[in-house]
Amino acid sequence: MGVALAGGLIFGTVGADRLDDTARAGVLHADASVNVERASVGRPVSAGFVGLSIEYPAVTVYAGSNPLAINPVFEQLIRNLSPNQRPVLRIGGDSTDATWWPGSHLVRPRGVKHSISSRWLAVTRALAQAIRGRLILGVNLEASQPPIAVAEARALLSGIGFRSVLALEIGNEPNWYATLPWYRSAGGRPVLGRPRTYDLRAFTAEFSALRKRLPTVALAGPTVGSLLWLQNLRRFLAAEQTLRVVTVHRYPLNRCVTTPGSPSYPTVANMLSPSASRGLADGITRYVTIAHHRGDTFRIDEMNSVACGGKARVSDTFASALWVLDALFAVARSGADGVNIHTFPGARYGLFTFHRAGAGWSAFVRPEYYGLLMFAQATPPGSRLLSLAATGSAKVRAWATRASDGRIRLVLINDDVWHSHVVSVRLPEQAPTVALERLTAPSAWARNGVALGGQHFGAQTRTGNLRGARLSQKLTAGPGGYRITLPAASAALLTVSRSFS
Repeated sequence: MGVALAGGLIFGTVGADRLDDTARAGVLHADASVNVERASVGRPVSAGFVGLSIEYPAVTVYAGSNPLAINPVFEQLIRNLSPNQRPVLRIGGDSTDATWWPGSHLVRPRGVKHSISSRWLAVTRALAQAIRGRLILGVNLEASQPPIAVAEARALLSGIGFRSVLALEIGNEPNWYATLPWYRSAGGRPVLGRPRTYDLRAFTAEFSALRKRLPTVALAGPTVGSLLWLQNLRRFLAAEQTLRVVTVHRYPLNRCVTTPGSPSYPTVANMLSPSASRGLADGITRYVTIAHHRGDTFRIDEMNSVACGGKARVSDTFASALWVLDALFAVARSGADGVNIHTFPGARYGLFTFHRAGAGWSAFVRPEYYGLLMFAQATPPGSRLLSLAATGSAKVRAWATRASDGRIRLVLINDDVWHSHVVSVRLPEQAPTVALERLTAPSAWARNGVALGGQHFGAQTRTGNLRGARLSQKLTAGPGGYRITLPAASAALLTVSRSFS
């Protein structure tokens, strides 16, 4: 069980039969209990906590190729996750080390597949201004050619504008440079970007040498995909005084794992396990503390359910919404300053697919996005996680928070894909009114039919806003508090209508 929740509302879909279950909950036996306490835990949730991470080529696919007409649906879907905030958008991923700026007197490296153009820069600049975003921008390190990295950095800063750049991120997952091929030769031979002896010490030296040649700007790193490389984080930070954002990547499952018995094998059951959601935050708290002690921020600036682009019928199902909801709260509990959920066209974990018809845009929004939206609306900036005591069914997860206005909310997640559970809830004080909204779908494996509080995006959205009537139940407390039935594979949000002193 856990802690979390914040000011904001959760949207959930509720069928009539499920509402009836909740109405009858007062006479059903509770098999789980949650007692929310007054004590807060950890740091306040930072502004811009929920952000997106996209690849370089995805910018013009998502935003369009006309800087004077940025895709308004994409804009709104970004804003939804950071309402009344400046969203953090990370542009990088695998394409970081496969992208360059074709400056004069530079020769295109063999591993480069994408070029930054003046139009790309104009589109990215317009997007950043439209959403008031703060950008983390990847710079090619694997090419091992400082002039190329410097030219790219200068083009990004001048083309997009310093004010929109939160940090330049040097390289992408350098812990794999000596293991995974940067490219393949004409004969198909894998070519590594670095020798087998490449380690954090070598990376730090390379990072430092490049940093001295870059324009004066905040940097992000070490952008690693393995916590092993963070064991010497203090040494790395001591050598990098201009680094301001400590970044790491986290995926609980991996499509490249082919052993069904492995906990990393991509299945719905493994994705809904505690190790896949709360386990992602295990081990990072000490590194968050190191970063904060130096005055830096700490972001998981690339995260999703299944590495290697996701797995069909796993990472594109409703189960991913429940996974990400629990995982985001766990990361917030660790004290991290934010998470960037990775998405790109063609990825099985992609959050949305856009279509353009004439001058208009539309999007199909996948289930995972609903989980992000629930978290974002439940945790406005400044929310504090609350301590709670939870007992009973291990399939029920609970998180509670108090918003800066004093309002308390409680998120309940049922990861049991087959059975409903009845939860007995006690709040720090009995409130006159508690509102209940649900996040549901036909099943954990559903890829359609998801709704939040009865609202949804439908088969396609032309606005990026939820539509339909919003469903909310008024609950009153009984002698033992509130009793809520959680249908199989669903989540719920209780919002207290008044604040507690």
